[in-house]
Amino acid sequence: MAIWEFRHDAGKGVLALSGTWLIRSAEARAPEVHRLCNQAAVQRLSFDSSGLGEWDTALVAFLWDIKRAAAAAGVALDDAGLPESAKQLLRLLPSASTREAFSTTSALPFLSRLGMSSIEFLAEAGASAMLAAAMATAGGRLLLGSARVRAADFLSHLLDAGPRAWAVVGVVNFLIGAVLAYIGAAELRPFGAQSYIPSLTAVASAREISSVMTAIVMAGRTGGAYAARIASMQGNDEIAALQTVGIPLDDFVLLPAIASLCLMMPILYLLGTLAAILGGLSVSSTFLGFTAMGYLHATFIAVPRSDFVFGAIKSLAFAALIGVTSCRTGLKAARSTTAVGEAATRAVVMNIIGIIALDAVFAVIAGAFRL
Repeated sequence: MAIWEFRHDAGKGVLALSGTWLIRSAEARAPEVHRLCNQAAVQRLSFDSSGLGEWDTALVAFLWDIKRAAAAAGVALDDAGLPESAKQLLRLLPSASTREAFSTTSALPFLSRLGMSSIEFLAEAGASAMLAAAMATAGGRLLLGSARVRAADFLSHLLDAGPRAWAVVGVVNFLIGAVLAYIGAAELRPFGAQSYIPSLTAVASAREISSVMTAIVMAGRTGGAYAARIASMQGNDEIAALQTVGIPLDDFVLLPAIASLCLMMPILYLLGTLAAILGGLSVSSTFLGFTAMGYLHATFIAVPRSDFVFGAIKSLAFAALIGVTSCRTGLKAARSTTAVGEAATRAVVMNIIGIIALDAVFAVIAGAFRL
């Protein structure tokens, strides 16, 4: 039977625990610490477990109730009298429940919550910028041959970000090219301007759509995988183990993933642009009366090489954004199984928003310099 008794001893409160505290038999409830301490005029509460018998999580749950009640009442808690294992478990538990902390935050004024959110956003932006700078430095070491990167890891990430992603990138861009040709035919046919369909499809794909669609596909496919993998390593204490033995996290975990993605993304963009042109060609030659040679001739005349260079630069920037954002999201994930899925979802959402925002920046730059 679980028994507790409150005593006032030399100006402090003592909670004596005795009996058997097992989950199948313990029914004791946490005392009203505020009332007991006020009656005895004490500001400190300790424990006496000399009469304690067998115990399991029933005792830990009881002690957690005591800890939260003492924190709410402003009473200091001294756990020296508890068994060592119970003491360690109790120290892992927070002084306030998640629901209490959430309701406290929600009760803040709007401007206070807005300020806290702004501070958190700026802090996260600064941490991401520091990670990007660290990756740029590590990338320089990789080019100089001084980075400690395992060739097997780099090759595995290279295959995952390149050849294994070609199929889905090609299919998506092929369909986008076909849709562009259909839309172009519907809009240009009333004006007798069907001859501009190859130019419309190729220029839109090379300058804008292929780079953005390839980046979105890779954000969902590879960025989410990066975040989930690193979050899983965080939950399994693999990150802490690497740091403990002195293995650099940047070189061993982050650099192979980000560098391989940055290396393969421009190639995927070029393949995606080619797939979009072939998609437009298939629709135009099948339904719109174009010949294959005529369509390709009009395409290569319409698209200057500078458009491919501009699109490749955009895709490289998208790759850096996806890699840094995904790795940062995985590193800050909580240590639980649900946090893995949350990190992957958050990384995909943030990457897509970031890709659209960065594309708008590139559009402004292209308009300013008339690229």
